[in-house]
Amino acid sequence: MKPFLLLATRAEDEAADDEYAGFLDACHLTEQQLVRIRLEKAPMPPISLAEYSGIIVGGSPFNASDPLTDKTATQLRVESELGELLNVVIEEDYPFMGACYGIGLLTTHLHGIVDSTYSEPAGPVRISLTPDGVADPLFATVSESFDGFVGHKEACTRLPEGATLLASSQTCPVQAFRVGANVYATQFHPELTRTSIITRLRIYRDNGYFDPESTDSVMAAIASSEVTEPAKILRAFVSRYASEG
Repeated sequence: MKPFLLLATRAEDEAADDEYAGFLDACHLTEQQLVRIRLEKAPMPPISLAEYSGIIVGGSPFNASDPLTDKTATQLRVESELGELLNVVIEEDYPFMGACYGIGLLTTHLHGIVDSTYSEPAGPVRISLTPDGVADPLFATVSESFDGFVGHKEACTRLPEGATLLASSQTCPVQAFRVGANVYATQFHPELTRTSIITRLRIYRDNGYFDPESTDSVMAAIASSEVTEPAKILRAFVSRYASEG
């Protein structure tokens, strides 16, 4: 099987490694089957799509909607490199899954709107599929209503032209969409488990994803949650697009 490619941008080693472990486990892939490139460490190397089964972009401390003057040189480089890659991905309708930061990148790249209107504090939320989501080959693997973990300062407030809305929540109308037949993005984190979101919150405690004074209530909500469905979407992505090398 050709490997899948994870493009990561987390500078903190513990967070980056936990994210990678989360995708490996959720996708049921080995390290040989899911190649990771950490874009925050060095410029993106040349990528031949023909060498991979599909691309995954994980979450990030970066926000696509940040003013240009607030973005670091690293963030500007990463967004430029990912933008060039997305040009090819979209043109070829190449298998792509963008989670959290990935939905912001894809939305802005396709001239939708991303802003802070529908930000959600860290924790579990109830997500519902649209009729198109129910009919989608990846999202049809989950229940029509399920819990997922979120935590984001920005979200899509206007879909890119031609995008298909797949899932929503009461606090964030765009939880997932598809462009073409094979390019996907989710606002929720399909790779997160209760253990990994607690790790993530500890690392990013002071980054504005939740009120530190509400830590006890956030942790209680996570502890009482049952988040198992979102990983099925990743496994369906792998199953659908895994190709022979």
